[in-house]
Amino acid sequence: MAKVVPEGWRELKASGIHSPEIDTLALLAEGLGDTYTVYHSVHWSRVNGYNGLSVGEIDFIIVGPGPRVLLIEQKNGFLNETSDGLTKTYINEEKSVPMQLNRNRDNFTNRLRKLPKGESIGVDALLYCPDHRLRLPGTAGVDPRRIVDSTRRRELLAIIREILPTEGDLIPEHAPIHHFIGELFDLIPNVNANVDGVHRLQTRLSGGLAHWGRRVEMSPFRLRVVGTAGSGKTQLAMAVYADALRRVETVLYVCFNRPLADHIGVIAPPGGTTTSYHHLADRVYRQQHGTAPDFTADGVYTRLEEAMTAYAPADDELVDTLIVDEGQDFQPEWADNLLRFLKPHGKAWWLEDPMQKLYQRDPVLLEGWVRLRADINYRSPREIVRFVNRLLPREEQVQSGSPLVDAPVDFITYGEGELLGKTRSAVFKCRNEGFKSTQIAIGTCRGWSSSVFNRLDELGNLKLKSPTGAYDLLGNALYSEGELIIDSVHRFKGRAAPCVILTEMDFEALTDETIRRIFVGATRATMKLVCVVSERTAGQLYERIAQSASILRS
Repeated sequence: MAKVVPEGWRELKASGIHSPEIDTLALLAEGLGDTYTVYHSVHWSRVNGYNGLSVGEIDFIIVGPGPRVLLIEQKNGFLNETSDGLTKTYINEEKSVPMQLNRNRDNFTNRLRKLPKGESIGVDALLYCPDHRLRLPGTAGVDPRRIVDSTRRRELLAIIREILPTEGDLIPEHAPIHHFIGELFDLIPNVNANVDGVHRLQTRLSGGLAHWGRRVEMSPFRLRVVGTAGSGKTQLAMAVYADALRRVETVLYVCFNRPLADHIGVIAPPGGTTTSYHHLADRVYRQQHGTAPDFTADGVYTRLEEAMTAYAPADDELVDTLIVDEGQDFQPEWADNLLRFLKPHGKAWWLEDPMQKLYQRDPVLLEGWVRLRADINYRSPREIVRFVNRLLPREEQVQSGSPLVDAPVDFITYGEGELLGKTRSAVFKCRNEGFKSTQIAIGTCRGWSSSVFNRLDELGNLKLKSPTGAYDLLGNALYSEGELIIDSVHRFKGRAAPCVILTEMDFEALTDETIRRIFVGATRATMKLVCVVSERTAGQLYERIAQSASILRS
């Protein structure tokens, strides 16, 4: 079997995304021997709409054991055979196939010559059009011997082996050419080029919930969405939000976590209202009492909740669409208080994830509501999902839908007095792997007020972007100036980052509450997770993981 770079492409096949190219990749991987390496752009570039390949749209680059490299351009569907050569019709224009093929080969060859001894490596090109039957090979504009059409598709592997034979003169050293191609595809070792692509792919996969979730019909509309982390609840909420605005309707988005409300306020389209439950209660309290609540006084939040319970919204305060996020952290009476803000024929959406419940509260019943479940995490790489599943009871485990399979969870253990140094080492490790400091988020497993990081302005030579506890005139949380964001796991809930470092993981025992905290923190990561864990907790984690593995084997 040939080596395929990058890996993780098989997981895309089931999604149906660009399936013709993925089918070809499977054929090449399984049909060519282990002396061949197949580089492809269907994983990052073509699937995500991101083109990291700066020399053009080359679908496959094959390096064999001999002194030649083969570029394959795949054209699906039917082609036009004109007097000027083959063309492909796209939405707004018609493009010359031979011109594209020759341009890609020339650009690749010119850049290859800059390598030491690069001129000794030959470059060949092949057009693969599996759906089209070539009728006029003489006017195709491409050497007919380098065209594999529908009549010759079964001969593709044999033709490749003929161009790249396994016998004869070999390339003296393969390392430079592999390094060169890897850099073209932004594969080694810089992950920054792939961050946006990964995000777009995950958004596309998890966005399925936003597609079919909005096609549920009922009257009155009361939908409870129970979705795991990374299942697409935010995409669904934003789609519902935008739908209401397009209909020139009013929409109210309420969540529990104030930082999440601030984040939603930034990404949501203008025209609606985004707030946390207590921030809404603050506004209600000011209307009732004509003064701001004293947040330094004991029991202030109880008084805010009492104000909400006693409040009867006026008609002009009622909304057409109500979206409640983080419903698992709401108290039962809060649901009734919010529903009073909904018009009689309005739509109510309740989004929750029981695994992210961080407070010991009675569940909200919502009797008579339709329930919709979404159990697949598309956000977190499979190794991260496998890690948290080893900590969870079998009935609470989640499915992984991420295409990223090669993202192991790293553990850094700290002893007495080593926490800051080991956390700093975790940051440097991630930066050395290619992550920018702005792509790294540190989540502390302690409350922010009691965290040792609360008293720091920087970590190593990096300024920390941390919550100040203050808010601007619009009620948005203020953060210190810095490039490395840090916050508590509780406050970071609902957001995500390419690289997440969980620190201050020091627990007396792995209780249900601490496991949920780890789950919330770990599932914020879209590409990389590092756990900075105390020696006593590391022992508990390893024992729990070992026990889970033993149960799975039995």
